[in-house]
Amino acid sequence: MPAIRYHDALNDALERMDDLGYERGAGADLANHGPMGAETLAALGHGGEVAAWVEGYRTAMPHHEVPARSFALDPADEASWRPALGDFSRAGDWEELFRRELAAAPWRDVLVRWWPRLLPGLLAGLTHGLIRTAHAVRSLAAAEEPTPHQLTELARGMAYWAARFAHLPGEVRMSGHHDLAGAVAALPRTPHPGPGKRGRAVAAQRLARPGELAGYHDALGALAPGGAQWLLSEMTTTFAGVYLGHPELFPVPLVHAVTAPAAVRLVLPHLPGELHEPSVAALWHVHTALLLAFTDDRGGEETAAREAAEADVPPFDELVARAVEHGDEHVLKFTEACRREHALRPDARYGAAVVAAQQRIKPRR
Repeated sequence: MPAIRYHDALNDALERMDDLGYERGAGADLANHGPMGAETLAALGHGGEVAAWVEGYRTAMPHHEVPARSFALDPADEASWRPALGDFSRAGDWEELFRRELAAAPWRDVLVRWWPRLLPGLLAGLTHGLIRTAHAVRSLAAAEEPTPHQLTELARGMAYWAARFAHLPGEVRMSGHHDLAGAVAALPRTPHPGPGKRGRAVAAQRLARPGELAGYHDALGALAPGGAQWLLSEMTTTFAGVYLGHPELFPVPLVHAVTAPAAVRLVLPHLPGELHEPSVAALWHVHTALLLAFTDDRGGEETAAREAAEADVPPFDELVARAVEHGDEHVLKFTEACRREHALRPDARYGAAVVAAQQRIKPRR
């Protein structure tokens, strides 16, 4: 990516979106995707498209106001900040805490200090706290000198993660005998007892109580230990196949089963080695909950790799051009994540999953 063009396009976008709240949608709590989408578009080499995309995004759906600040959180006092985890009414307080932290220390130091504290709540906002944080980290890592807008965006990514912190029951033990694909295959799926496939409301109910779902606790100990980078590739390839195997589902939620591990990969170079395995374990925790909540059966997961290898899929340059034309923020992020993962370890499921997402998700323009 041309560094100057990327840097300028991103900072202009962050300035244009500075007034947007954390969430949007009438009667909904949908994460603000503007900064993530703009950063992705710039990272794909389309910095010239960013300003127009941002203006379209701003008008597509109203954003909520940021919750007003109430009283300051003390980062040095666990009794001050820990009770505020998962309390969205404290989002403004969380943002102010991280602004103070980033003003007083290098951004990597703040990231390393708070990453293990936030990791148990990785599901926050359907993983958007993590993903927004990771896009901010990528922009900061590419900058010779961080700008105030970039530091503010990191503060907001971590604040959203903290305010929507979603603790999952149980503890992952990387001491099992299954590889990633085997652990997914071994996970039982419970059919929805009502007519038709499971709807989003039922999935949300199950996601709120995953410990009650058959197979959940057994799955937390099913995964064999492995290197973090290798396991991230296993996650993105396997869940690209999961996405392909479920055309019957609402097409957005399972996108995050790929974009979340791809986001963690962006952050790992800035974290000490002892945080790598816990990060992968937290991802498997989230993956287990997502699969049990959203899928009724294995669908076409078993044949997805073979069918992807046999499919006539365009090269990624063309898929990127299609994503830019499509314009939806999830399609942009999914396409970029799959392209990046495919470059590290080529697999036909990435391109095929991108084609599927571009067809299943409604274009924004």
